[in-house]
Amino acid sequence: MNLRQSLLALAALVAAFAGGNPALAQSFPAKPIKIIVGFPPGGGLDFTTRLLAPQLAEQLGQQVIVENKPGAAGVIAHTDIARAAPDGYTLIVGNIGPLALAPSMMERRPYEPTRDFTAIGQVLATYFVATVPANHPAGSLKEFIGWAKQNEGKVNFASGGNGSITHLNGELINQVAGIRMTHVPYKGSAPAITDLIAGQTHLLVDVGSILKPQVLGGRLKALAVTSPTRDPDLPNVPTVIEIGFPELQTSGWQGLVGPAGMPKEVVNKLYGALKATLAKPEIRERLAKAGTPVMERDPEAFAAFIKAENERWLPLIKASGAKIQ
Repeated sequence: MNLRQSLLALAALVAAFAGGNPALAQSFPAKPIKIIVGFPPGGGLDFTTRLLAPQLAEQLGQQVIVENKPGAAGVIAHTDIARAAPDGYTLIVGNIGPLALAPSMMERRPYEPTRDFTAIGQVLATYFVATVPANHPAGSLKEFIGWAKQNEGKVNFASGGNGSITHLNGELINQVAGIRMTHVPYKGSAPAITDLIAGQTHLLVDVGSILKPQVLGGRLKALAVTSPTRDPDLPNVPTVIEIGFPELQTSGWQGLVGPAGMPKEVVNKLYGALKATLAKPEIRERLAKAGTPVMERDPEAFAAFIKAENERWLPLIKASGAKIQ
């Protein structure tokens, strides 16, 4: 094959992927699909992914394998996805951390969230609960802030890792309340919660899906929720708006993405399977019960949302000086 023939063959391949190929959608998937979780087992993303995987497998008619690849607040796994073949067989359920926060905290950006991924669909939006050890003297977030000011230099907050939304939640409290807590990062939410229960750290603002069981079981104390309204499962816990800190209202989100350049037909088929899964009452009920209600966005809307979130959090990241080495 000469150079001209090679170029023509390459052009045909690109056209098939970018311009539309109905046959491709009919044949996809022809083998198992792998969905990566960039955090350890036991966290919020792991919960969501393992809930969705068997349902997606049923919709797509192929096995869906979940693989945990923790490290650097999800950045390692997302870097791998950005470099993967854009054929729809290697995906990731990402969240606000690696898709909107972490890259802006790094000196060398390993990827560009708005350029190096294909948005397939948003799955959910969630709120956060500010928690402390059960025996902490503070009974409210206002009391905790007062306690932190009295113990300046001795107070810390835990997070699920540098660059995660739990990291930025703590930095946001520092900024809004005028306190200086030291950040203690962990490799995921599960170990952060373990040390918080043991009193090794003082505060964690993380998702309700993994904190509510600890609060309801008496192992942690909830001081506030970041949602617009109170959580029915925590009716006595006020919102940050109620206690006079509306600037602390934040939400997280999760969604399915793949490498940039995925064929439109494959994206549409994956989104169709995701949409059908999220429409099931039992799935919606389990997510809602976990404090992570469904918030569905299609590929185009999810891509626009990722872009908006990157723009929203950048000023706080710069102001806080948050960095990932």
